Amino acid sequence: MTYEFELPDVGEGVAEGEIVSWLVEVGDAVTEDQPVAEVETDKAVVDVPSPVDGSVAEIRADAGEMVPVGDVIIVFAEDGEETATDEEPSDAPDSTGEPASDTDDERVFAPPSARRLARELDVSIEAVEGTGPSGRITTADVRAHAETDESGSEPTQAIESVETDSVPATSASREITLAAPATRKLAAEEGVELNAVPTDKTQEGEAFVTPAQVQQYAQSQQAAQAADVAAIGAPSGREERIPYRGVRRTIGQQMEASKFTAPHVTHHDEVDVTQLVERRSTLAEVADEQGVSLTYMPFVMKAIVEGLKEFPALNATLDEDAEEIILKHYYNIGIAVATDAGLMVPVVDGVDRKGLLQLSSEMNELIEKARERSIAREEMQGGTFTITNFGAIGGEHATPIINHPESAILGLGEIKEKPRVVDGEVVVRSVMGLSLSIDHRTIDGATAAQFANTVKRYLETPELLLL
Repeated sequence: MTYEFELPDVGEGVAEGEIVSWLVEVGDAVTEDQPVAEVETDKAVVDVPSPVDGSVAEIRADAGEMVPVGDVIIVFAEDGEETATDEEPSDAPDSTGEPASDTDDERVFAPPSARRLARELDVSIEAVEGTGPSGRITTADVRAHAETDESGSEPTQAIESVETDSVPATSASREITLAAPATRKLAAEEGVELNAVPTDKTQEGEAFVTPAQVQQYAQSQQAAQAADVAAIGAPSGREERIPYRGVRRTIGQQMEASKFTAPHVTHHDEVDVTQLVERRSTLAEVADEQGVSLTYMPFVMKAIVEGLKEFPALNATLDEDAEEIILKHYYNIGIAVATDAGLMVPVVDGVDRKGLLQLSSEMNELIEKARERSIAREEMQGGTFTITNFGAIGGEHATPIINHPESAILGLGEIKEKPRVVDGEVVVRSVMGLSLSIDHRTIDGATAAQFANTVKRYLETPELLLL
């Protein structure tokens, strides 16, 4: 029997996912729990495992396609059952309704997207000449074959051609435009409005657009655009459209919700970390012997915890429905990490209960997982306060956006040598910028400044962290 596998709920609140890549092809044998696809959610890329032992009978979603949770993405033939392969019985009719040719016994190399397009365009996949690697058939090959068929004999379809002396149906002379799903997909890829495509075909009195007409119209529009660009002497290809979805869209929605919910106020300050630089350099050698890379971040995390203990308003959330401020008596610190997909915030739990080496080890592991997009959703939840280190790319101060529903976020600037007056003399000191954004609904500016002073005291004299 076959098993239709639906896109599972790979994380709390996830409604859809993007198929990043397929790890199997039709006909491949699979075992239970073997990864068959990579799916990007709004937080990370996750592997989707096979639920059964068997083989791949059909793949129903293309790489790059957004699929709602619950939609069937792949069909398996369980062990003991025959698997649908690329070959078809020699006496079976192909997609054009004609008897299958002798070449059907040969394997046809074509991805699911090309096969699906062939079915939609009423094209025999076996008749298409592949131009991809090792003769692999691409969607462009299928479209080209369909155009060749159109220029010759018309396929048998429920389409009536208008008289040759009639005017092509344009957007001004039709109310509804009909098109196959593949044609609509092609139009979306080419950035073409279907209603604008001229056509001389009708179906049941309504305009019907073919893939060839979409491509022809797209090419004419591109040529016209190129001519306009050339006329003004400007370079072509000045714009590019990138899908706004997945992690990037989630980040944007979170930032928008935070900025328009919590009135932000940012307190800027600087801290002399000369002693910290020296202590960290000494301790880093000890950490290296234990296989741990010790950065400044664990020191900052411990200093923040001491500040939060003195000023718990910054370690809180606002329950707007209940009209209550929830003070947290635990300290889970999020570390904002820049990845190829955008900003992600892994969370280190129980910072107050852990030493510098343990914090370093856990933090480094979480950051690596975030950059590899293998981090679990729960590893980015439950934070009570967030740190963002824009100094890693050279900045001194910024205006960080709070990781809502938290109440505050601390930005770290680059450590730079600056002149400072010490005991009446101008000396060179290592200085780091601090940028503290707070939710002004629950935190006063004075409280923010006092919190920053506490953090500064521990960073200026790191021996205090040992008490």
